Amino acid sequence: MRMQIDVLLNYGLAEPTTVFLAIEAARTDGQQIEFENLEIGDAEVTRIAGDAGVGERIWAVTCQPQMQLSYRAVVDVTRPKARLKGLEATPLHQIPAEAAPYLRPSRYCQSDKFIGYVTRHFGHLPGGERVIAIRDWIESELTYLPGASDADTNVLETFAGRQGVCRDFAHLMCTLVRAAGIPARMTAAYGPDVTPPDFHAVAQVWLDGAWHLVDATGMCEADGLAIIAVGRDAYDIAFMESQAPATLYNQWVNAERL
Repeated sequence: MRMQIDVLLNYGLAEPTTVFLAIEAARTDGQQIEFENLEIGDAEVTRIAGDAGVGERIWAVTCQPQMQLSYRAVVDVTRPKARLKGLEATPLHQIPAEAAPYLRPSRYCQSDKFIGYVTRHFGHLPGGERVIAIRDWIESELTYLPGASDADTNVLETFAGRQGVCRDFAHLMCTLVRAAGIPARMTAAYGPDVTPPDFHAVAQVWLDGAWHLVDATGMCEADGLAIIAVGRDAYDIAFMESQAPATLYNQWVNAERL
């Protein structure tokens, strides 16, 4: 599936500052970048590799009171839909270095608090079936409600409140899967089926020696997502971080099929 991505961001900056960006579709397995163009005014730009080597992050140094950013890309997503049934969970002592960090609790995903719950409710199921059951439980139990959470909301609050946005669904997915002894990482992505159009957060789970995309909101399938970045939780995949106070004037994100 080919998709076109368009992003416009406009920030007011209190002082000269450095911002950290993760907005470009990644050159990674399952997707090919046919075209892309990024403009960040007169900012001085330095690129570094993204977490786990997925995509790139950008340091942008600007002295202007405003930062206007535009990004356009055409991405060909070649990965199939995720087929989780029958996939095996890797025994703990055989989990490789690339997946092991995503077993641990993190700032927003306190997976150690959910081990008993996951064992009682999903422990009888094998690897892929366990992930499917967790995904289905989250989709049925949580209400997608914009404004129900903020940047400080953690998974304990989401589990108690049973509502949130894609960030919260993905946090709970990563948390419960990690509590089941399966590596899971937070993934930022673009998707034409995201409603309302915006940056999207999903999970990747480690089964049968590979990463598989899972969207607990039910909006998107793996073959309809363009990956941007991965990390332990939302803190690691934020599309923009500023070293000085920044005021968002305008944000427009759109992905559509071609």
